[in-house]
Amino acid sequence: MDIALLIKAALMGVVEGLTEFLPISSTGHLILAGALLGFDDDKAKVFDIAIQTGAILAVILVYWQKIRDTLVALPTQKQAQQFALNVLIAFVPAVLLGLLFGKAIKAHLFTPVVVASTFIIGGFIILWAEKRQANAATAPRILDVDAMGWKDAVKVGLVQCLAMVPGTSRSGATIIGGMLLGLSRKAATDFSFYLAIPTLIGAGAYSLYKERALLSMADLPLFGVGLLLSFISAWLCVRWLLRFISTHNFNGFAWYRIVFGIVVLATAWTGVVQWTA
Repeated sequence: MDIALLIKAALMGVVEGLTEFLPISSTGHLILAGALLGFDDDKAKVFDIAIQTGAILAVILVYWQKIRDTLVALPTQKQAQQFALNVLIAFVPAVLLGLLFGKAIKAHLFTPVVVASTFIIGGFIILWAEKRQANAATAPRILDVDAMGWKDAVKVGLVQCLAMVPGTSRSGATIIGGMLLGLSRKAATDFSFYLAIPTLIGAGAYSLYKERALLSMADLPLFGVGLLLSFISAWLCVRWLLRFISTHNFNGFAWYRIVFGIVVLATAWTGVVQWTA
């Protein structure tokens, strides 16, 4: 295996792990990083989706106590059953819309300019959502994921579908969307993480199966390095984020999105960086 290719895989794994659960779009960053590294062919696109599994394993590890307790209580406790049902309900819209429109979106919207534009738009939406929650006359309606009803799950699931547009951010859509729907910042973040488990595992498995003709046993080291680095960096990031949101809002991420998006658009228009599609 080419050492340079393994280094690119390692860098992409770190980018995935650090950005998957922050409201800054992992897909957008992977598209931009892939364009800079020259790691953006069809196999690389499968790689980008497959290494999300490493990030998901990190979430499972961090939330293992809750996941285990839910599985044990699932046959007998209504609260556990409702929680599992909520995750399933929220997962369904992304599956349906992904199957219907995923191919067209990848063909036309997976470009650096689209990513940069949605970075900027998403940043302003985050600023608006944070200002709205800070000025709200009443406290958030839902303080814990166990207090969510099935209607809340449907709404968050529909909001998650906005992340099909690269640069939007799946975690950003579900967290900020959840806050706008009445969830506290903590509840929205927790539910976003739980919802990521079936969503990203399903996307990864489907992509690997669909594009299996592109892959061979020789690709195992490439994917292994990406998965490992994605897992490590995501585990560190998730633990940090859970501490961060206890005392901070998401405004910093919003300004990062806006500034980064402007930089990408400016370099694209001036030709300083030759971004590839």
